[in-house]
Amino acid sequence: MKKKMNYLVLLLTIIFMVGCTNVEDAATSDKETVSKVVAAENPDTKSEKEEAVTEVGDEPEGEESDVEETAIGANEEEFPGYDILEVDGGNLSGYRQPKVVVDIGFGERVYWAFTNEYGQLVRVIADEIIVQDDSTEPVTSSGRYYSDEAKVPGVERADLDEGHIIADSLGGVSNAYNITPQDSTLNRHGDQAYMEKSIRDAGGATNFEALITYPNKETQIPSSYQYTYTLNGNKIVDTFDNVNPDEVNESLGLTGNMDSESELASSSTNEGDLSSVDTNGNGQVTIAEAKAAGFSMPITSDHWLYKYMKDNDNDGMVGE
Repeated sequence: MKKKMNYLVLLLTIIFMVGCTNVEDAATSDKETVSKVVAAENPDTKSEKEEAVTEVGDEPEGEESDVEETAIGANEEEFPGYDILEVDGGNLSGYRQPKVVVDIGFGERVYWAFTNEYGQLVRVIADEIIVQDDSTEPVTSSGRYYSDEAKVPGVERADLDEGHIIADSLGGVSNAYNITPQDSTLNRHGDQAYMEKSIRDAGGATNFEALITYPNKETQIPSSYQYTYTLNGNKIVDTFDNVNPDEVNESLGLTGNMDSESELASSSTNEGDLSSVDTNGNGQVTIAEAKAAGFSMPITSDHWLYKYMKDNDNDGMVGE
């Protein structure tokens, strides 16, 4: 009888131990279930490894980079009210979008061009004008980056050129955001050509700004230009109308057959009639007076007019 009681006690002990094990397993199972439910309710929860990847900037595929968005935002803040547009430098379309800003510098140059609400090119700025380097840059035999220029409305006229605001020789491209219909003589031999030559000869310029004016909101043919830039430490302001300078000079009586006295006046080595240039008779000749008398700038130290003019930087040139 005692032996049977021992078996009964042993059996009860075993049953009790098995029951405890089942309870622990059930508790573990319930804990895992709770974890899974929490994870499902918080899908944004990341592992430490996932968080580390995000911190170093390796965004999951298909998501945009915050760095890229920041860069775009910075540009928009720099040019409020304008959309930033990328246009191929050789695009021949004459159409311009309104209220946009476009980089018209070739290669690594940064030259910004602005249009108004009518799609007219009204302003171009550059911190630094970098002269073309045909030894390292891909240029044609004529010194151009592209074989043709944008067909802005107006350039089809025989007397108008596809005029660059910033020339190829100064690193400008040939799309519509750098081209205006410009009088051919002005572009090739007038103030525009002279300005470009001055910058080339100086090896570049800084603080460049071009302001382009139009007679009305419909045309793409400017009425005048104003260029402001710094050359060898000197601030230069060139303002001129979009007209044939030869015709203007002729109407002012500044062209035609020159007699021997006039030829002496324009000679670099022979002194001419100062009174014909010094209109106010003060013994000093200004750049404006010299230009009005038909002299081209700069006036160099070997020119007879030089001693009557003011050379502020003493570099042997006036009006450079």
